[in-house]
Amino acid sequence: MQSCGNDYIYINCFDTEINSPESLSVFLSDRHYGVGSDGIVLILPSDKADARMRMFNLDGSEGRMCGNAIRCVAKYLYDNNIVRKKDMAIETMSGIKRLKLYTQNGLVSSVRVDMGKAELNPKSIPVNLSGESIIARNVVIGDKEYSITCVSMGNPHCVVFCGDVDLLKLSEIGPLFEHNPLFPDRVNTEFVQVLGENNIKIRVWERGSGETMACGTGACAAAVASVLNGYCKKDEDILVQLLGGDLIIRYTDNTVYMTGDCKKVFDGEVEI
Repeated sequence: MQSCGNDYIYINCFDTEINSPESLSVFLSDRHYGVGSDGIVLILPSDKADARMRMFNLDGSEGRMCGNAIRCVAKYLYDNNIVRKKDMAIETMSGIKRLKLYTQNGLVSSVRVDMGKAELNPKSIPVNLSGESIIARNVVIGDKEYSITCVSMGNPHCVVFCGDVDLLKLSEIGPLFEHNPLFPDRVNTEFVQVLGENNIKIRVWERGSGETMACGTGACAAAVASVLNGYCKKDEDILVQLLGGDLIIRYTDNTVYMTGDCKKVFDGEVEI
């Protein structure tokens, strides 16, 4: 399944136990020798919500939350009559997320996710900088100075505003951020170009995966940072353009809402 080109392999684990999801993600995600994906997502039963999800990046590391994947999990649960609700709760490592499903012809076409409150405290993100928040803070990454804004949406994000994002050599710049000592748990980095009022374009470097077509939590972090830096307005819809498609983000005092599509590419079986 994919959302905005952010593709994962989804495995129904209600009746099947996966013993080594880390190595399975590395094996299946390889685009030359495996199925090919940004990682794998396990859909499991939960005693706290309608279901539980676990997400593993293509390097085998586990992500605490994935905004694009959780929408696809909701679609899988609804379309396969496992959880036939249009208001759904899904347990993640970052807590229980609540989702509103929109359907066409009996199948889920898009989902709005209540992503929870944006975390700005540096210790909770985490980022090794002092202060109550990191907004437009100048730091040196590699041999260049950047103005960064840091946000956690269940996992750590560093947002950088720049000119034309299409010109960035992200394969060179991204790892410098991901592995910088400022970020003890590594970091996802969003490079943001402001296109107009409540309209931004981003490219994303995800820890453990590299550049991806889209990142739901990254789009949320970019929208939050755009409001904090005065480029967009709070409590209004913000159009976030990613390489793989668009997401609608709304940043309020209490939470961040993310709305986007979710699509099934194919079903299949694989021999392990």
